[in-house]
Amino acid sequence: MNKVRLSQIARHASLRQLQVFESIARLGSFTKAADELALTQPTLSIQIKKLTNIIGMPLFEQIGKRVYLTNCGRILLQATRELFDTFSRLDMQLANMKGLNSGHLNLAVVTTAKYFAPRVLGEFCRRYPGIEVALKVTNRERLLERVADNMDDLYIMGQPPDSPDVEFEPFLLNPIVIVAPRAHPLVTEKAIPLSRLAQEPFIMREPGSGTRMAIEQFFKQHDIEIKGRMELGSNEAIKQIVASGMGIAGLSQHALIWEAPMGEIALLDVSGFPLDWHWYVGYPAGKQLSVVARAFLAFLQEEGKHMADRRSNIFTSLYREIA
Repeated sequence: MNKVRLSQIARHASLRQLQVFESIARLGSFTKAADELALTQPTLSIQIKKLTNIIGMPLFEQIGKRVYLTNCGRILLQATRELFDTFSRLDMQLANMKGLNSGHLNLAVVTTAKYFAPRVLGEFCRRYPGIEVALKVTNRERLLERVADNMDDLYIMGQPPDSPDVEFEPFLLNPIVIVAPRAHPLVTEKAIPLSRLAQEPFIMREPGSGTRMAIEQFFKQHDIEIKGRMELGSNEAIKQIVASGMGIAGLSQHALIWEAPMGEIALLDVSGFPLDWHWYVGYPAGKQLSVVARAFLAFLQEEGKHMADRRSNIFTSLYREIA
């Protein structure tokens, strides 16, 4: 695209059209992009049709159920991301000038972190009422894609990638516990050996889940293979399946603080558990953090940790009472 052509695109294409285009290109799906942007698919299609007419060449091609970029689409995607980066830097500079009286914080977290992240954000906003926050909750695979695309200010996950391209630091314990149906015979046992636990069918999170990786890594270190019975992508679904008696499961303690069927599941006293896992917060290496993002990092290490720890202590006390 020459300079004249780029000038024409800049005059006629809207930021909303470019936002829709970037979402489809990143997710490879009109349906997923519509869900992410809270738009109907017809509205999405209209925006892309208008943008395609402005460009004068196709931006996507569909093979099966997946959408792929054309050569023109790849060029436009690079230019679009550079444009969004420019606006992001401008927003950060303006926020820095205003201090913590105003500004934005975009936080993305893995699904299990949804049990404490909203409350931490709520306390942060009460301290800094001029700050606007946006919270994105997704699975680990999608979160890593957002990290790679530098889509947010900060990210929270339980198992950060081992890569020099990111900077993550622990800020909170994330104990992983074993739960079983309330009537399970192992509920009354003490110091259950791992070999005995391996005889039970396990209800697992989907491949790539940080909790699943922690559990599989722990059993592998002890040369024990667990029997997976079912894979589910939701902690709520796992809790209900365990309560129904179909198996046992390893879950983050934070996933049991809220919405747990307390009378139907119970903690097992297993040797080596709880696993001392952590929550991590981070961002792409070299990223220039805004004053708001830096303030939230400090808040997590100080106040946010205490809030989540208090919730965890309450949960532990409740389970001890019914054990």
